[in-house]
Amino acid sequence: MKVALINPNWRFDGSIYFGCRSPHLPIEYGVSAQLLEDAGHSVRLIDGQMFDLSLADIAAEVRAFRADMAVITTAPSYLFWRCAPPELRVPQELAFHVRDLVPVLVAVGPHGSTTPRAALRKLPVDMVVMGECEETLARIAGGERRNVPGTCYREGGEIRVVGGPQAARFVDQKPLAWSDEMIARHGHHHHRFDAEPKAPGAEVEASRGCPYHCTFCAKENFRDDYRRRPADGVLEEIFRLQAQGVEYVYFIDEIFLPNAPLLEGLIGRGLRFGVQTRIDLWKPEMLELLGRSGCVSVEAGVESLSPEGRQALDKRCKLSTDELADRLTIAKSHIPFVQANLIEMPHDEDEQVQRWRDRMREAGVWANDPVPLFPYPGSPDYGRLWGLPDDTAWERAHEHYLAQFASFSDVQDERPRRLYELERQP
Repeated sequence: MKVALINPNWRFDGSIYFGCRSPHLPIEYGVSAQLLEDAGHSVRLIDGQMFDLSLADIAAEVRAFRADMAVITTAPSYLFWRCAPPELRVPQELAFHVRDLVPVLVAVGPHGSTTPRAALRKLPVDMVVMGECEETLARIAGGERRNVPGTCYREGGEIRVVGGPQAARFVDQKPLAWSDEMIARHGHHHHRFDAEPKAPGAEVEASRGCPYHCTFCAKENFRDDYRRRPADGVLEEIFRLQAQGVEYVYFIDEIFLPNAPLLEGLIGRGLRFGVQTRIDLWKPEMLELLGRSGCVSVEAGVESLSPEGRQALDKRCKLSTDELADRLTIAKSHIPFVQANLIEMPHDEDEQVQRWRDRMREAGVWANDPVPLFPYPGSPDYGRLWGLPDDTAWERAHEHYLAQFASFSDVQDERPRRLYELERQP
């Protein structure tokens, strides 16, 4: 079977989306292509964003490939599945454009994982995949169309949901390989601020999932259980990227936990990399190793400056606010850029926040102005407000967000528009 894996050419005007807007490697498609090709299928990765393709360009590639099946993702890269644009406008436009070019059209991503019926109604696709998509796509390409766990489809005029979101094994994932052309176009260095890029960047996934369940994180329906790839395989993937000219890697792991074999394997390689983590999980000696192995950027989730705020977020943090500040300062002594992420919490007084930010700034640590939370469907925050997500979960969360806050994130120059204004209504 010929399978086209399509990443739309994303745009974000009018969206609340606060993730990075530059192209990133679509790792979910890299893994999917690996499994599909191992099963004997022919795969064409069509990355509309990385190659700046129009709808007509994408349709032409699908037509030339003569795809038997096409897959469209509803979020820009696995890195942003947990903070995706709520609206389905861009994948909708693409799906309508290629619908008549392929016998089987499938959607993957956080929307279908959390609200499969709503995603199927909004998108002109044959099937929606729930959860981590790679192994499920291989089963669909292998000829299974019904009763595949983790799928949603129409049957006899009704929408059928089979099981729930699926998780891939992941721990035995082989090193990914990307085309030289794709790497050459990847000039972006995600979350790097210590130097201007001089060579391509890339993204790598060393672990998947998170052992914590903070209330604001939308990971319950995909990438939930923590799994780690063996360090040797991750290093082989990274060294392959270096051979293609990559000088900086960003680990897309939900939480990059201390991993001595991986870090020790990077020492002396000349690679620079960035991570997102919790600073309370790193002891001083491991922070020294992190810096020595080439880390130049740490995005550390602090979220709240009060014990009550951290408890409300279910952070299960054992350090005090002062201890967190000390640990961030130690990190900065080894790593050029350290960021402490803060969330707007009623438990934190403005004066307290500004004093702490000033303290961190004096230590060379950047702490953001607290940002408002979007209660993503599939996060504990959403469940606390409304229970299990239903077919209008994205609209409900979006309206709540717009009503709660007068200002949003730094990348939003205009007030976001409502979902019904952005999406094509079913």
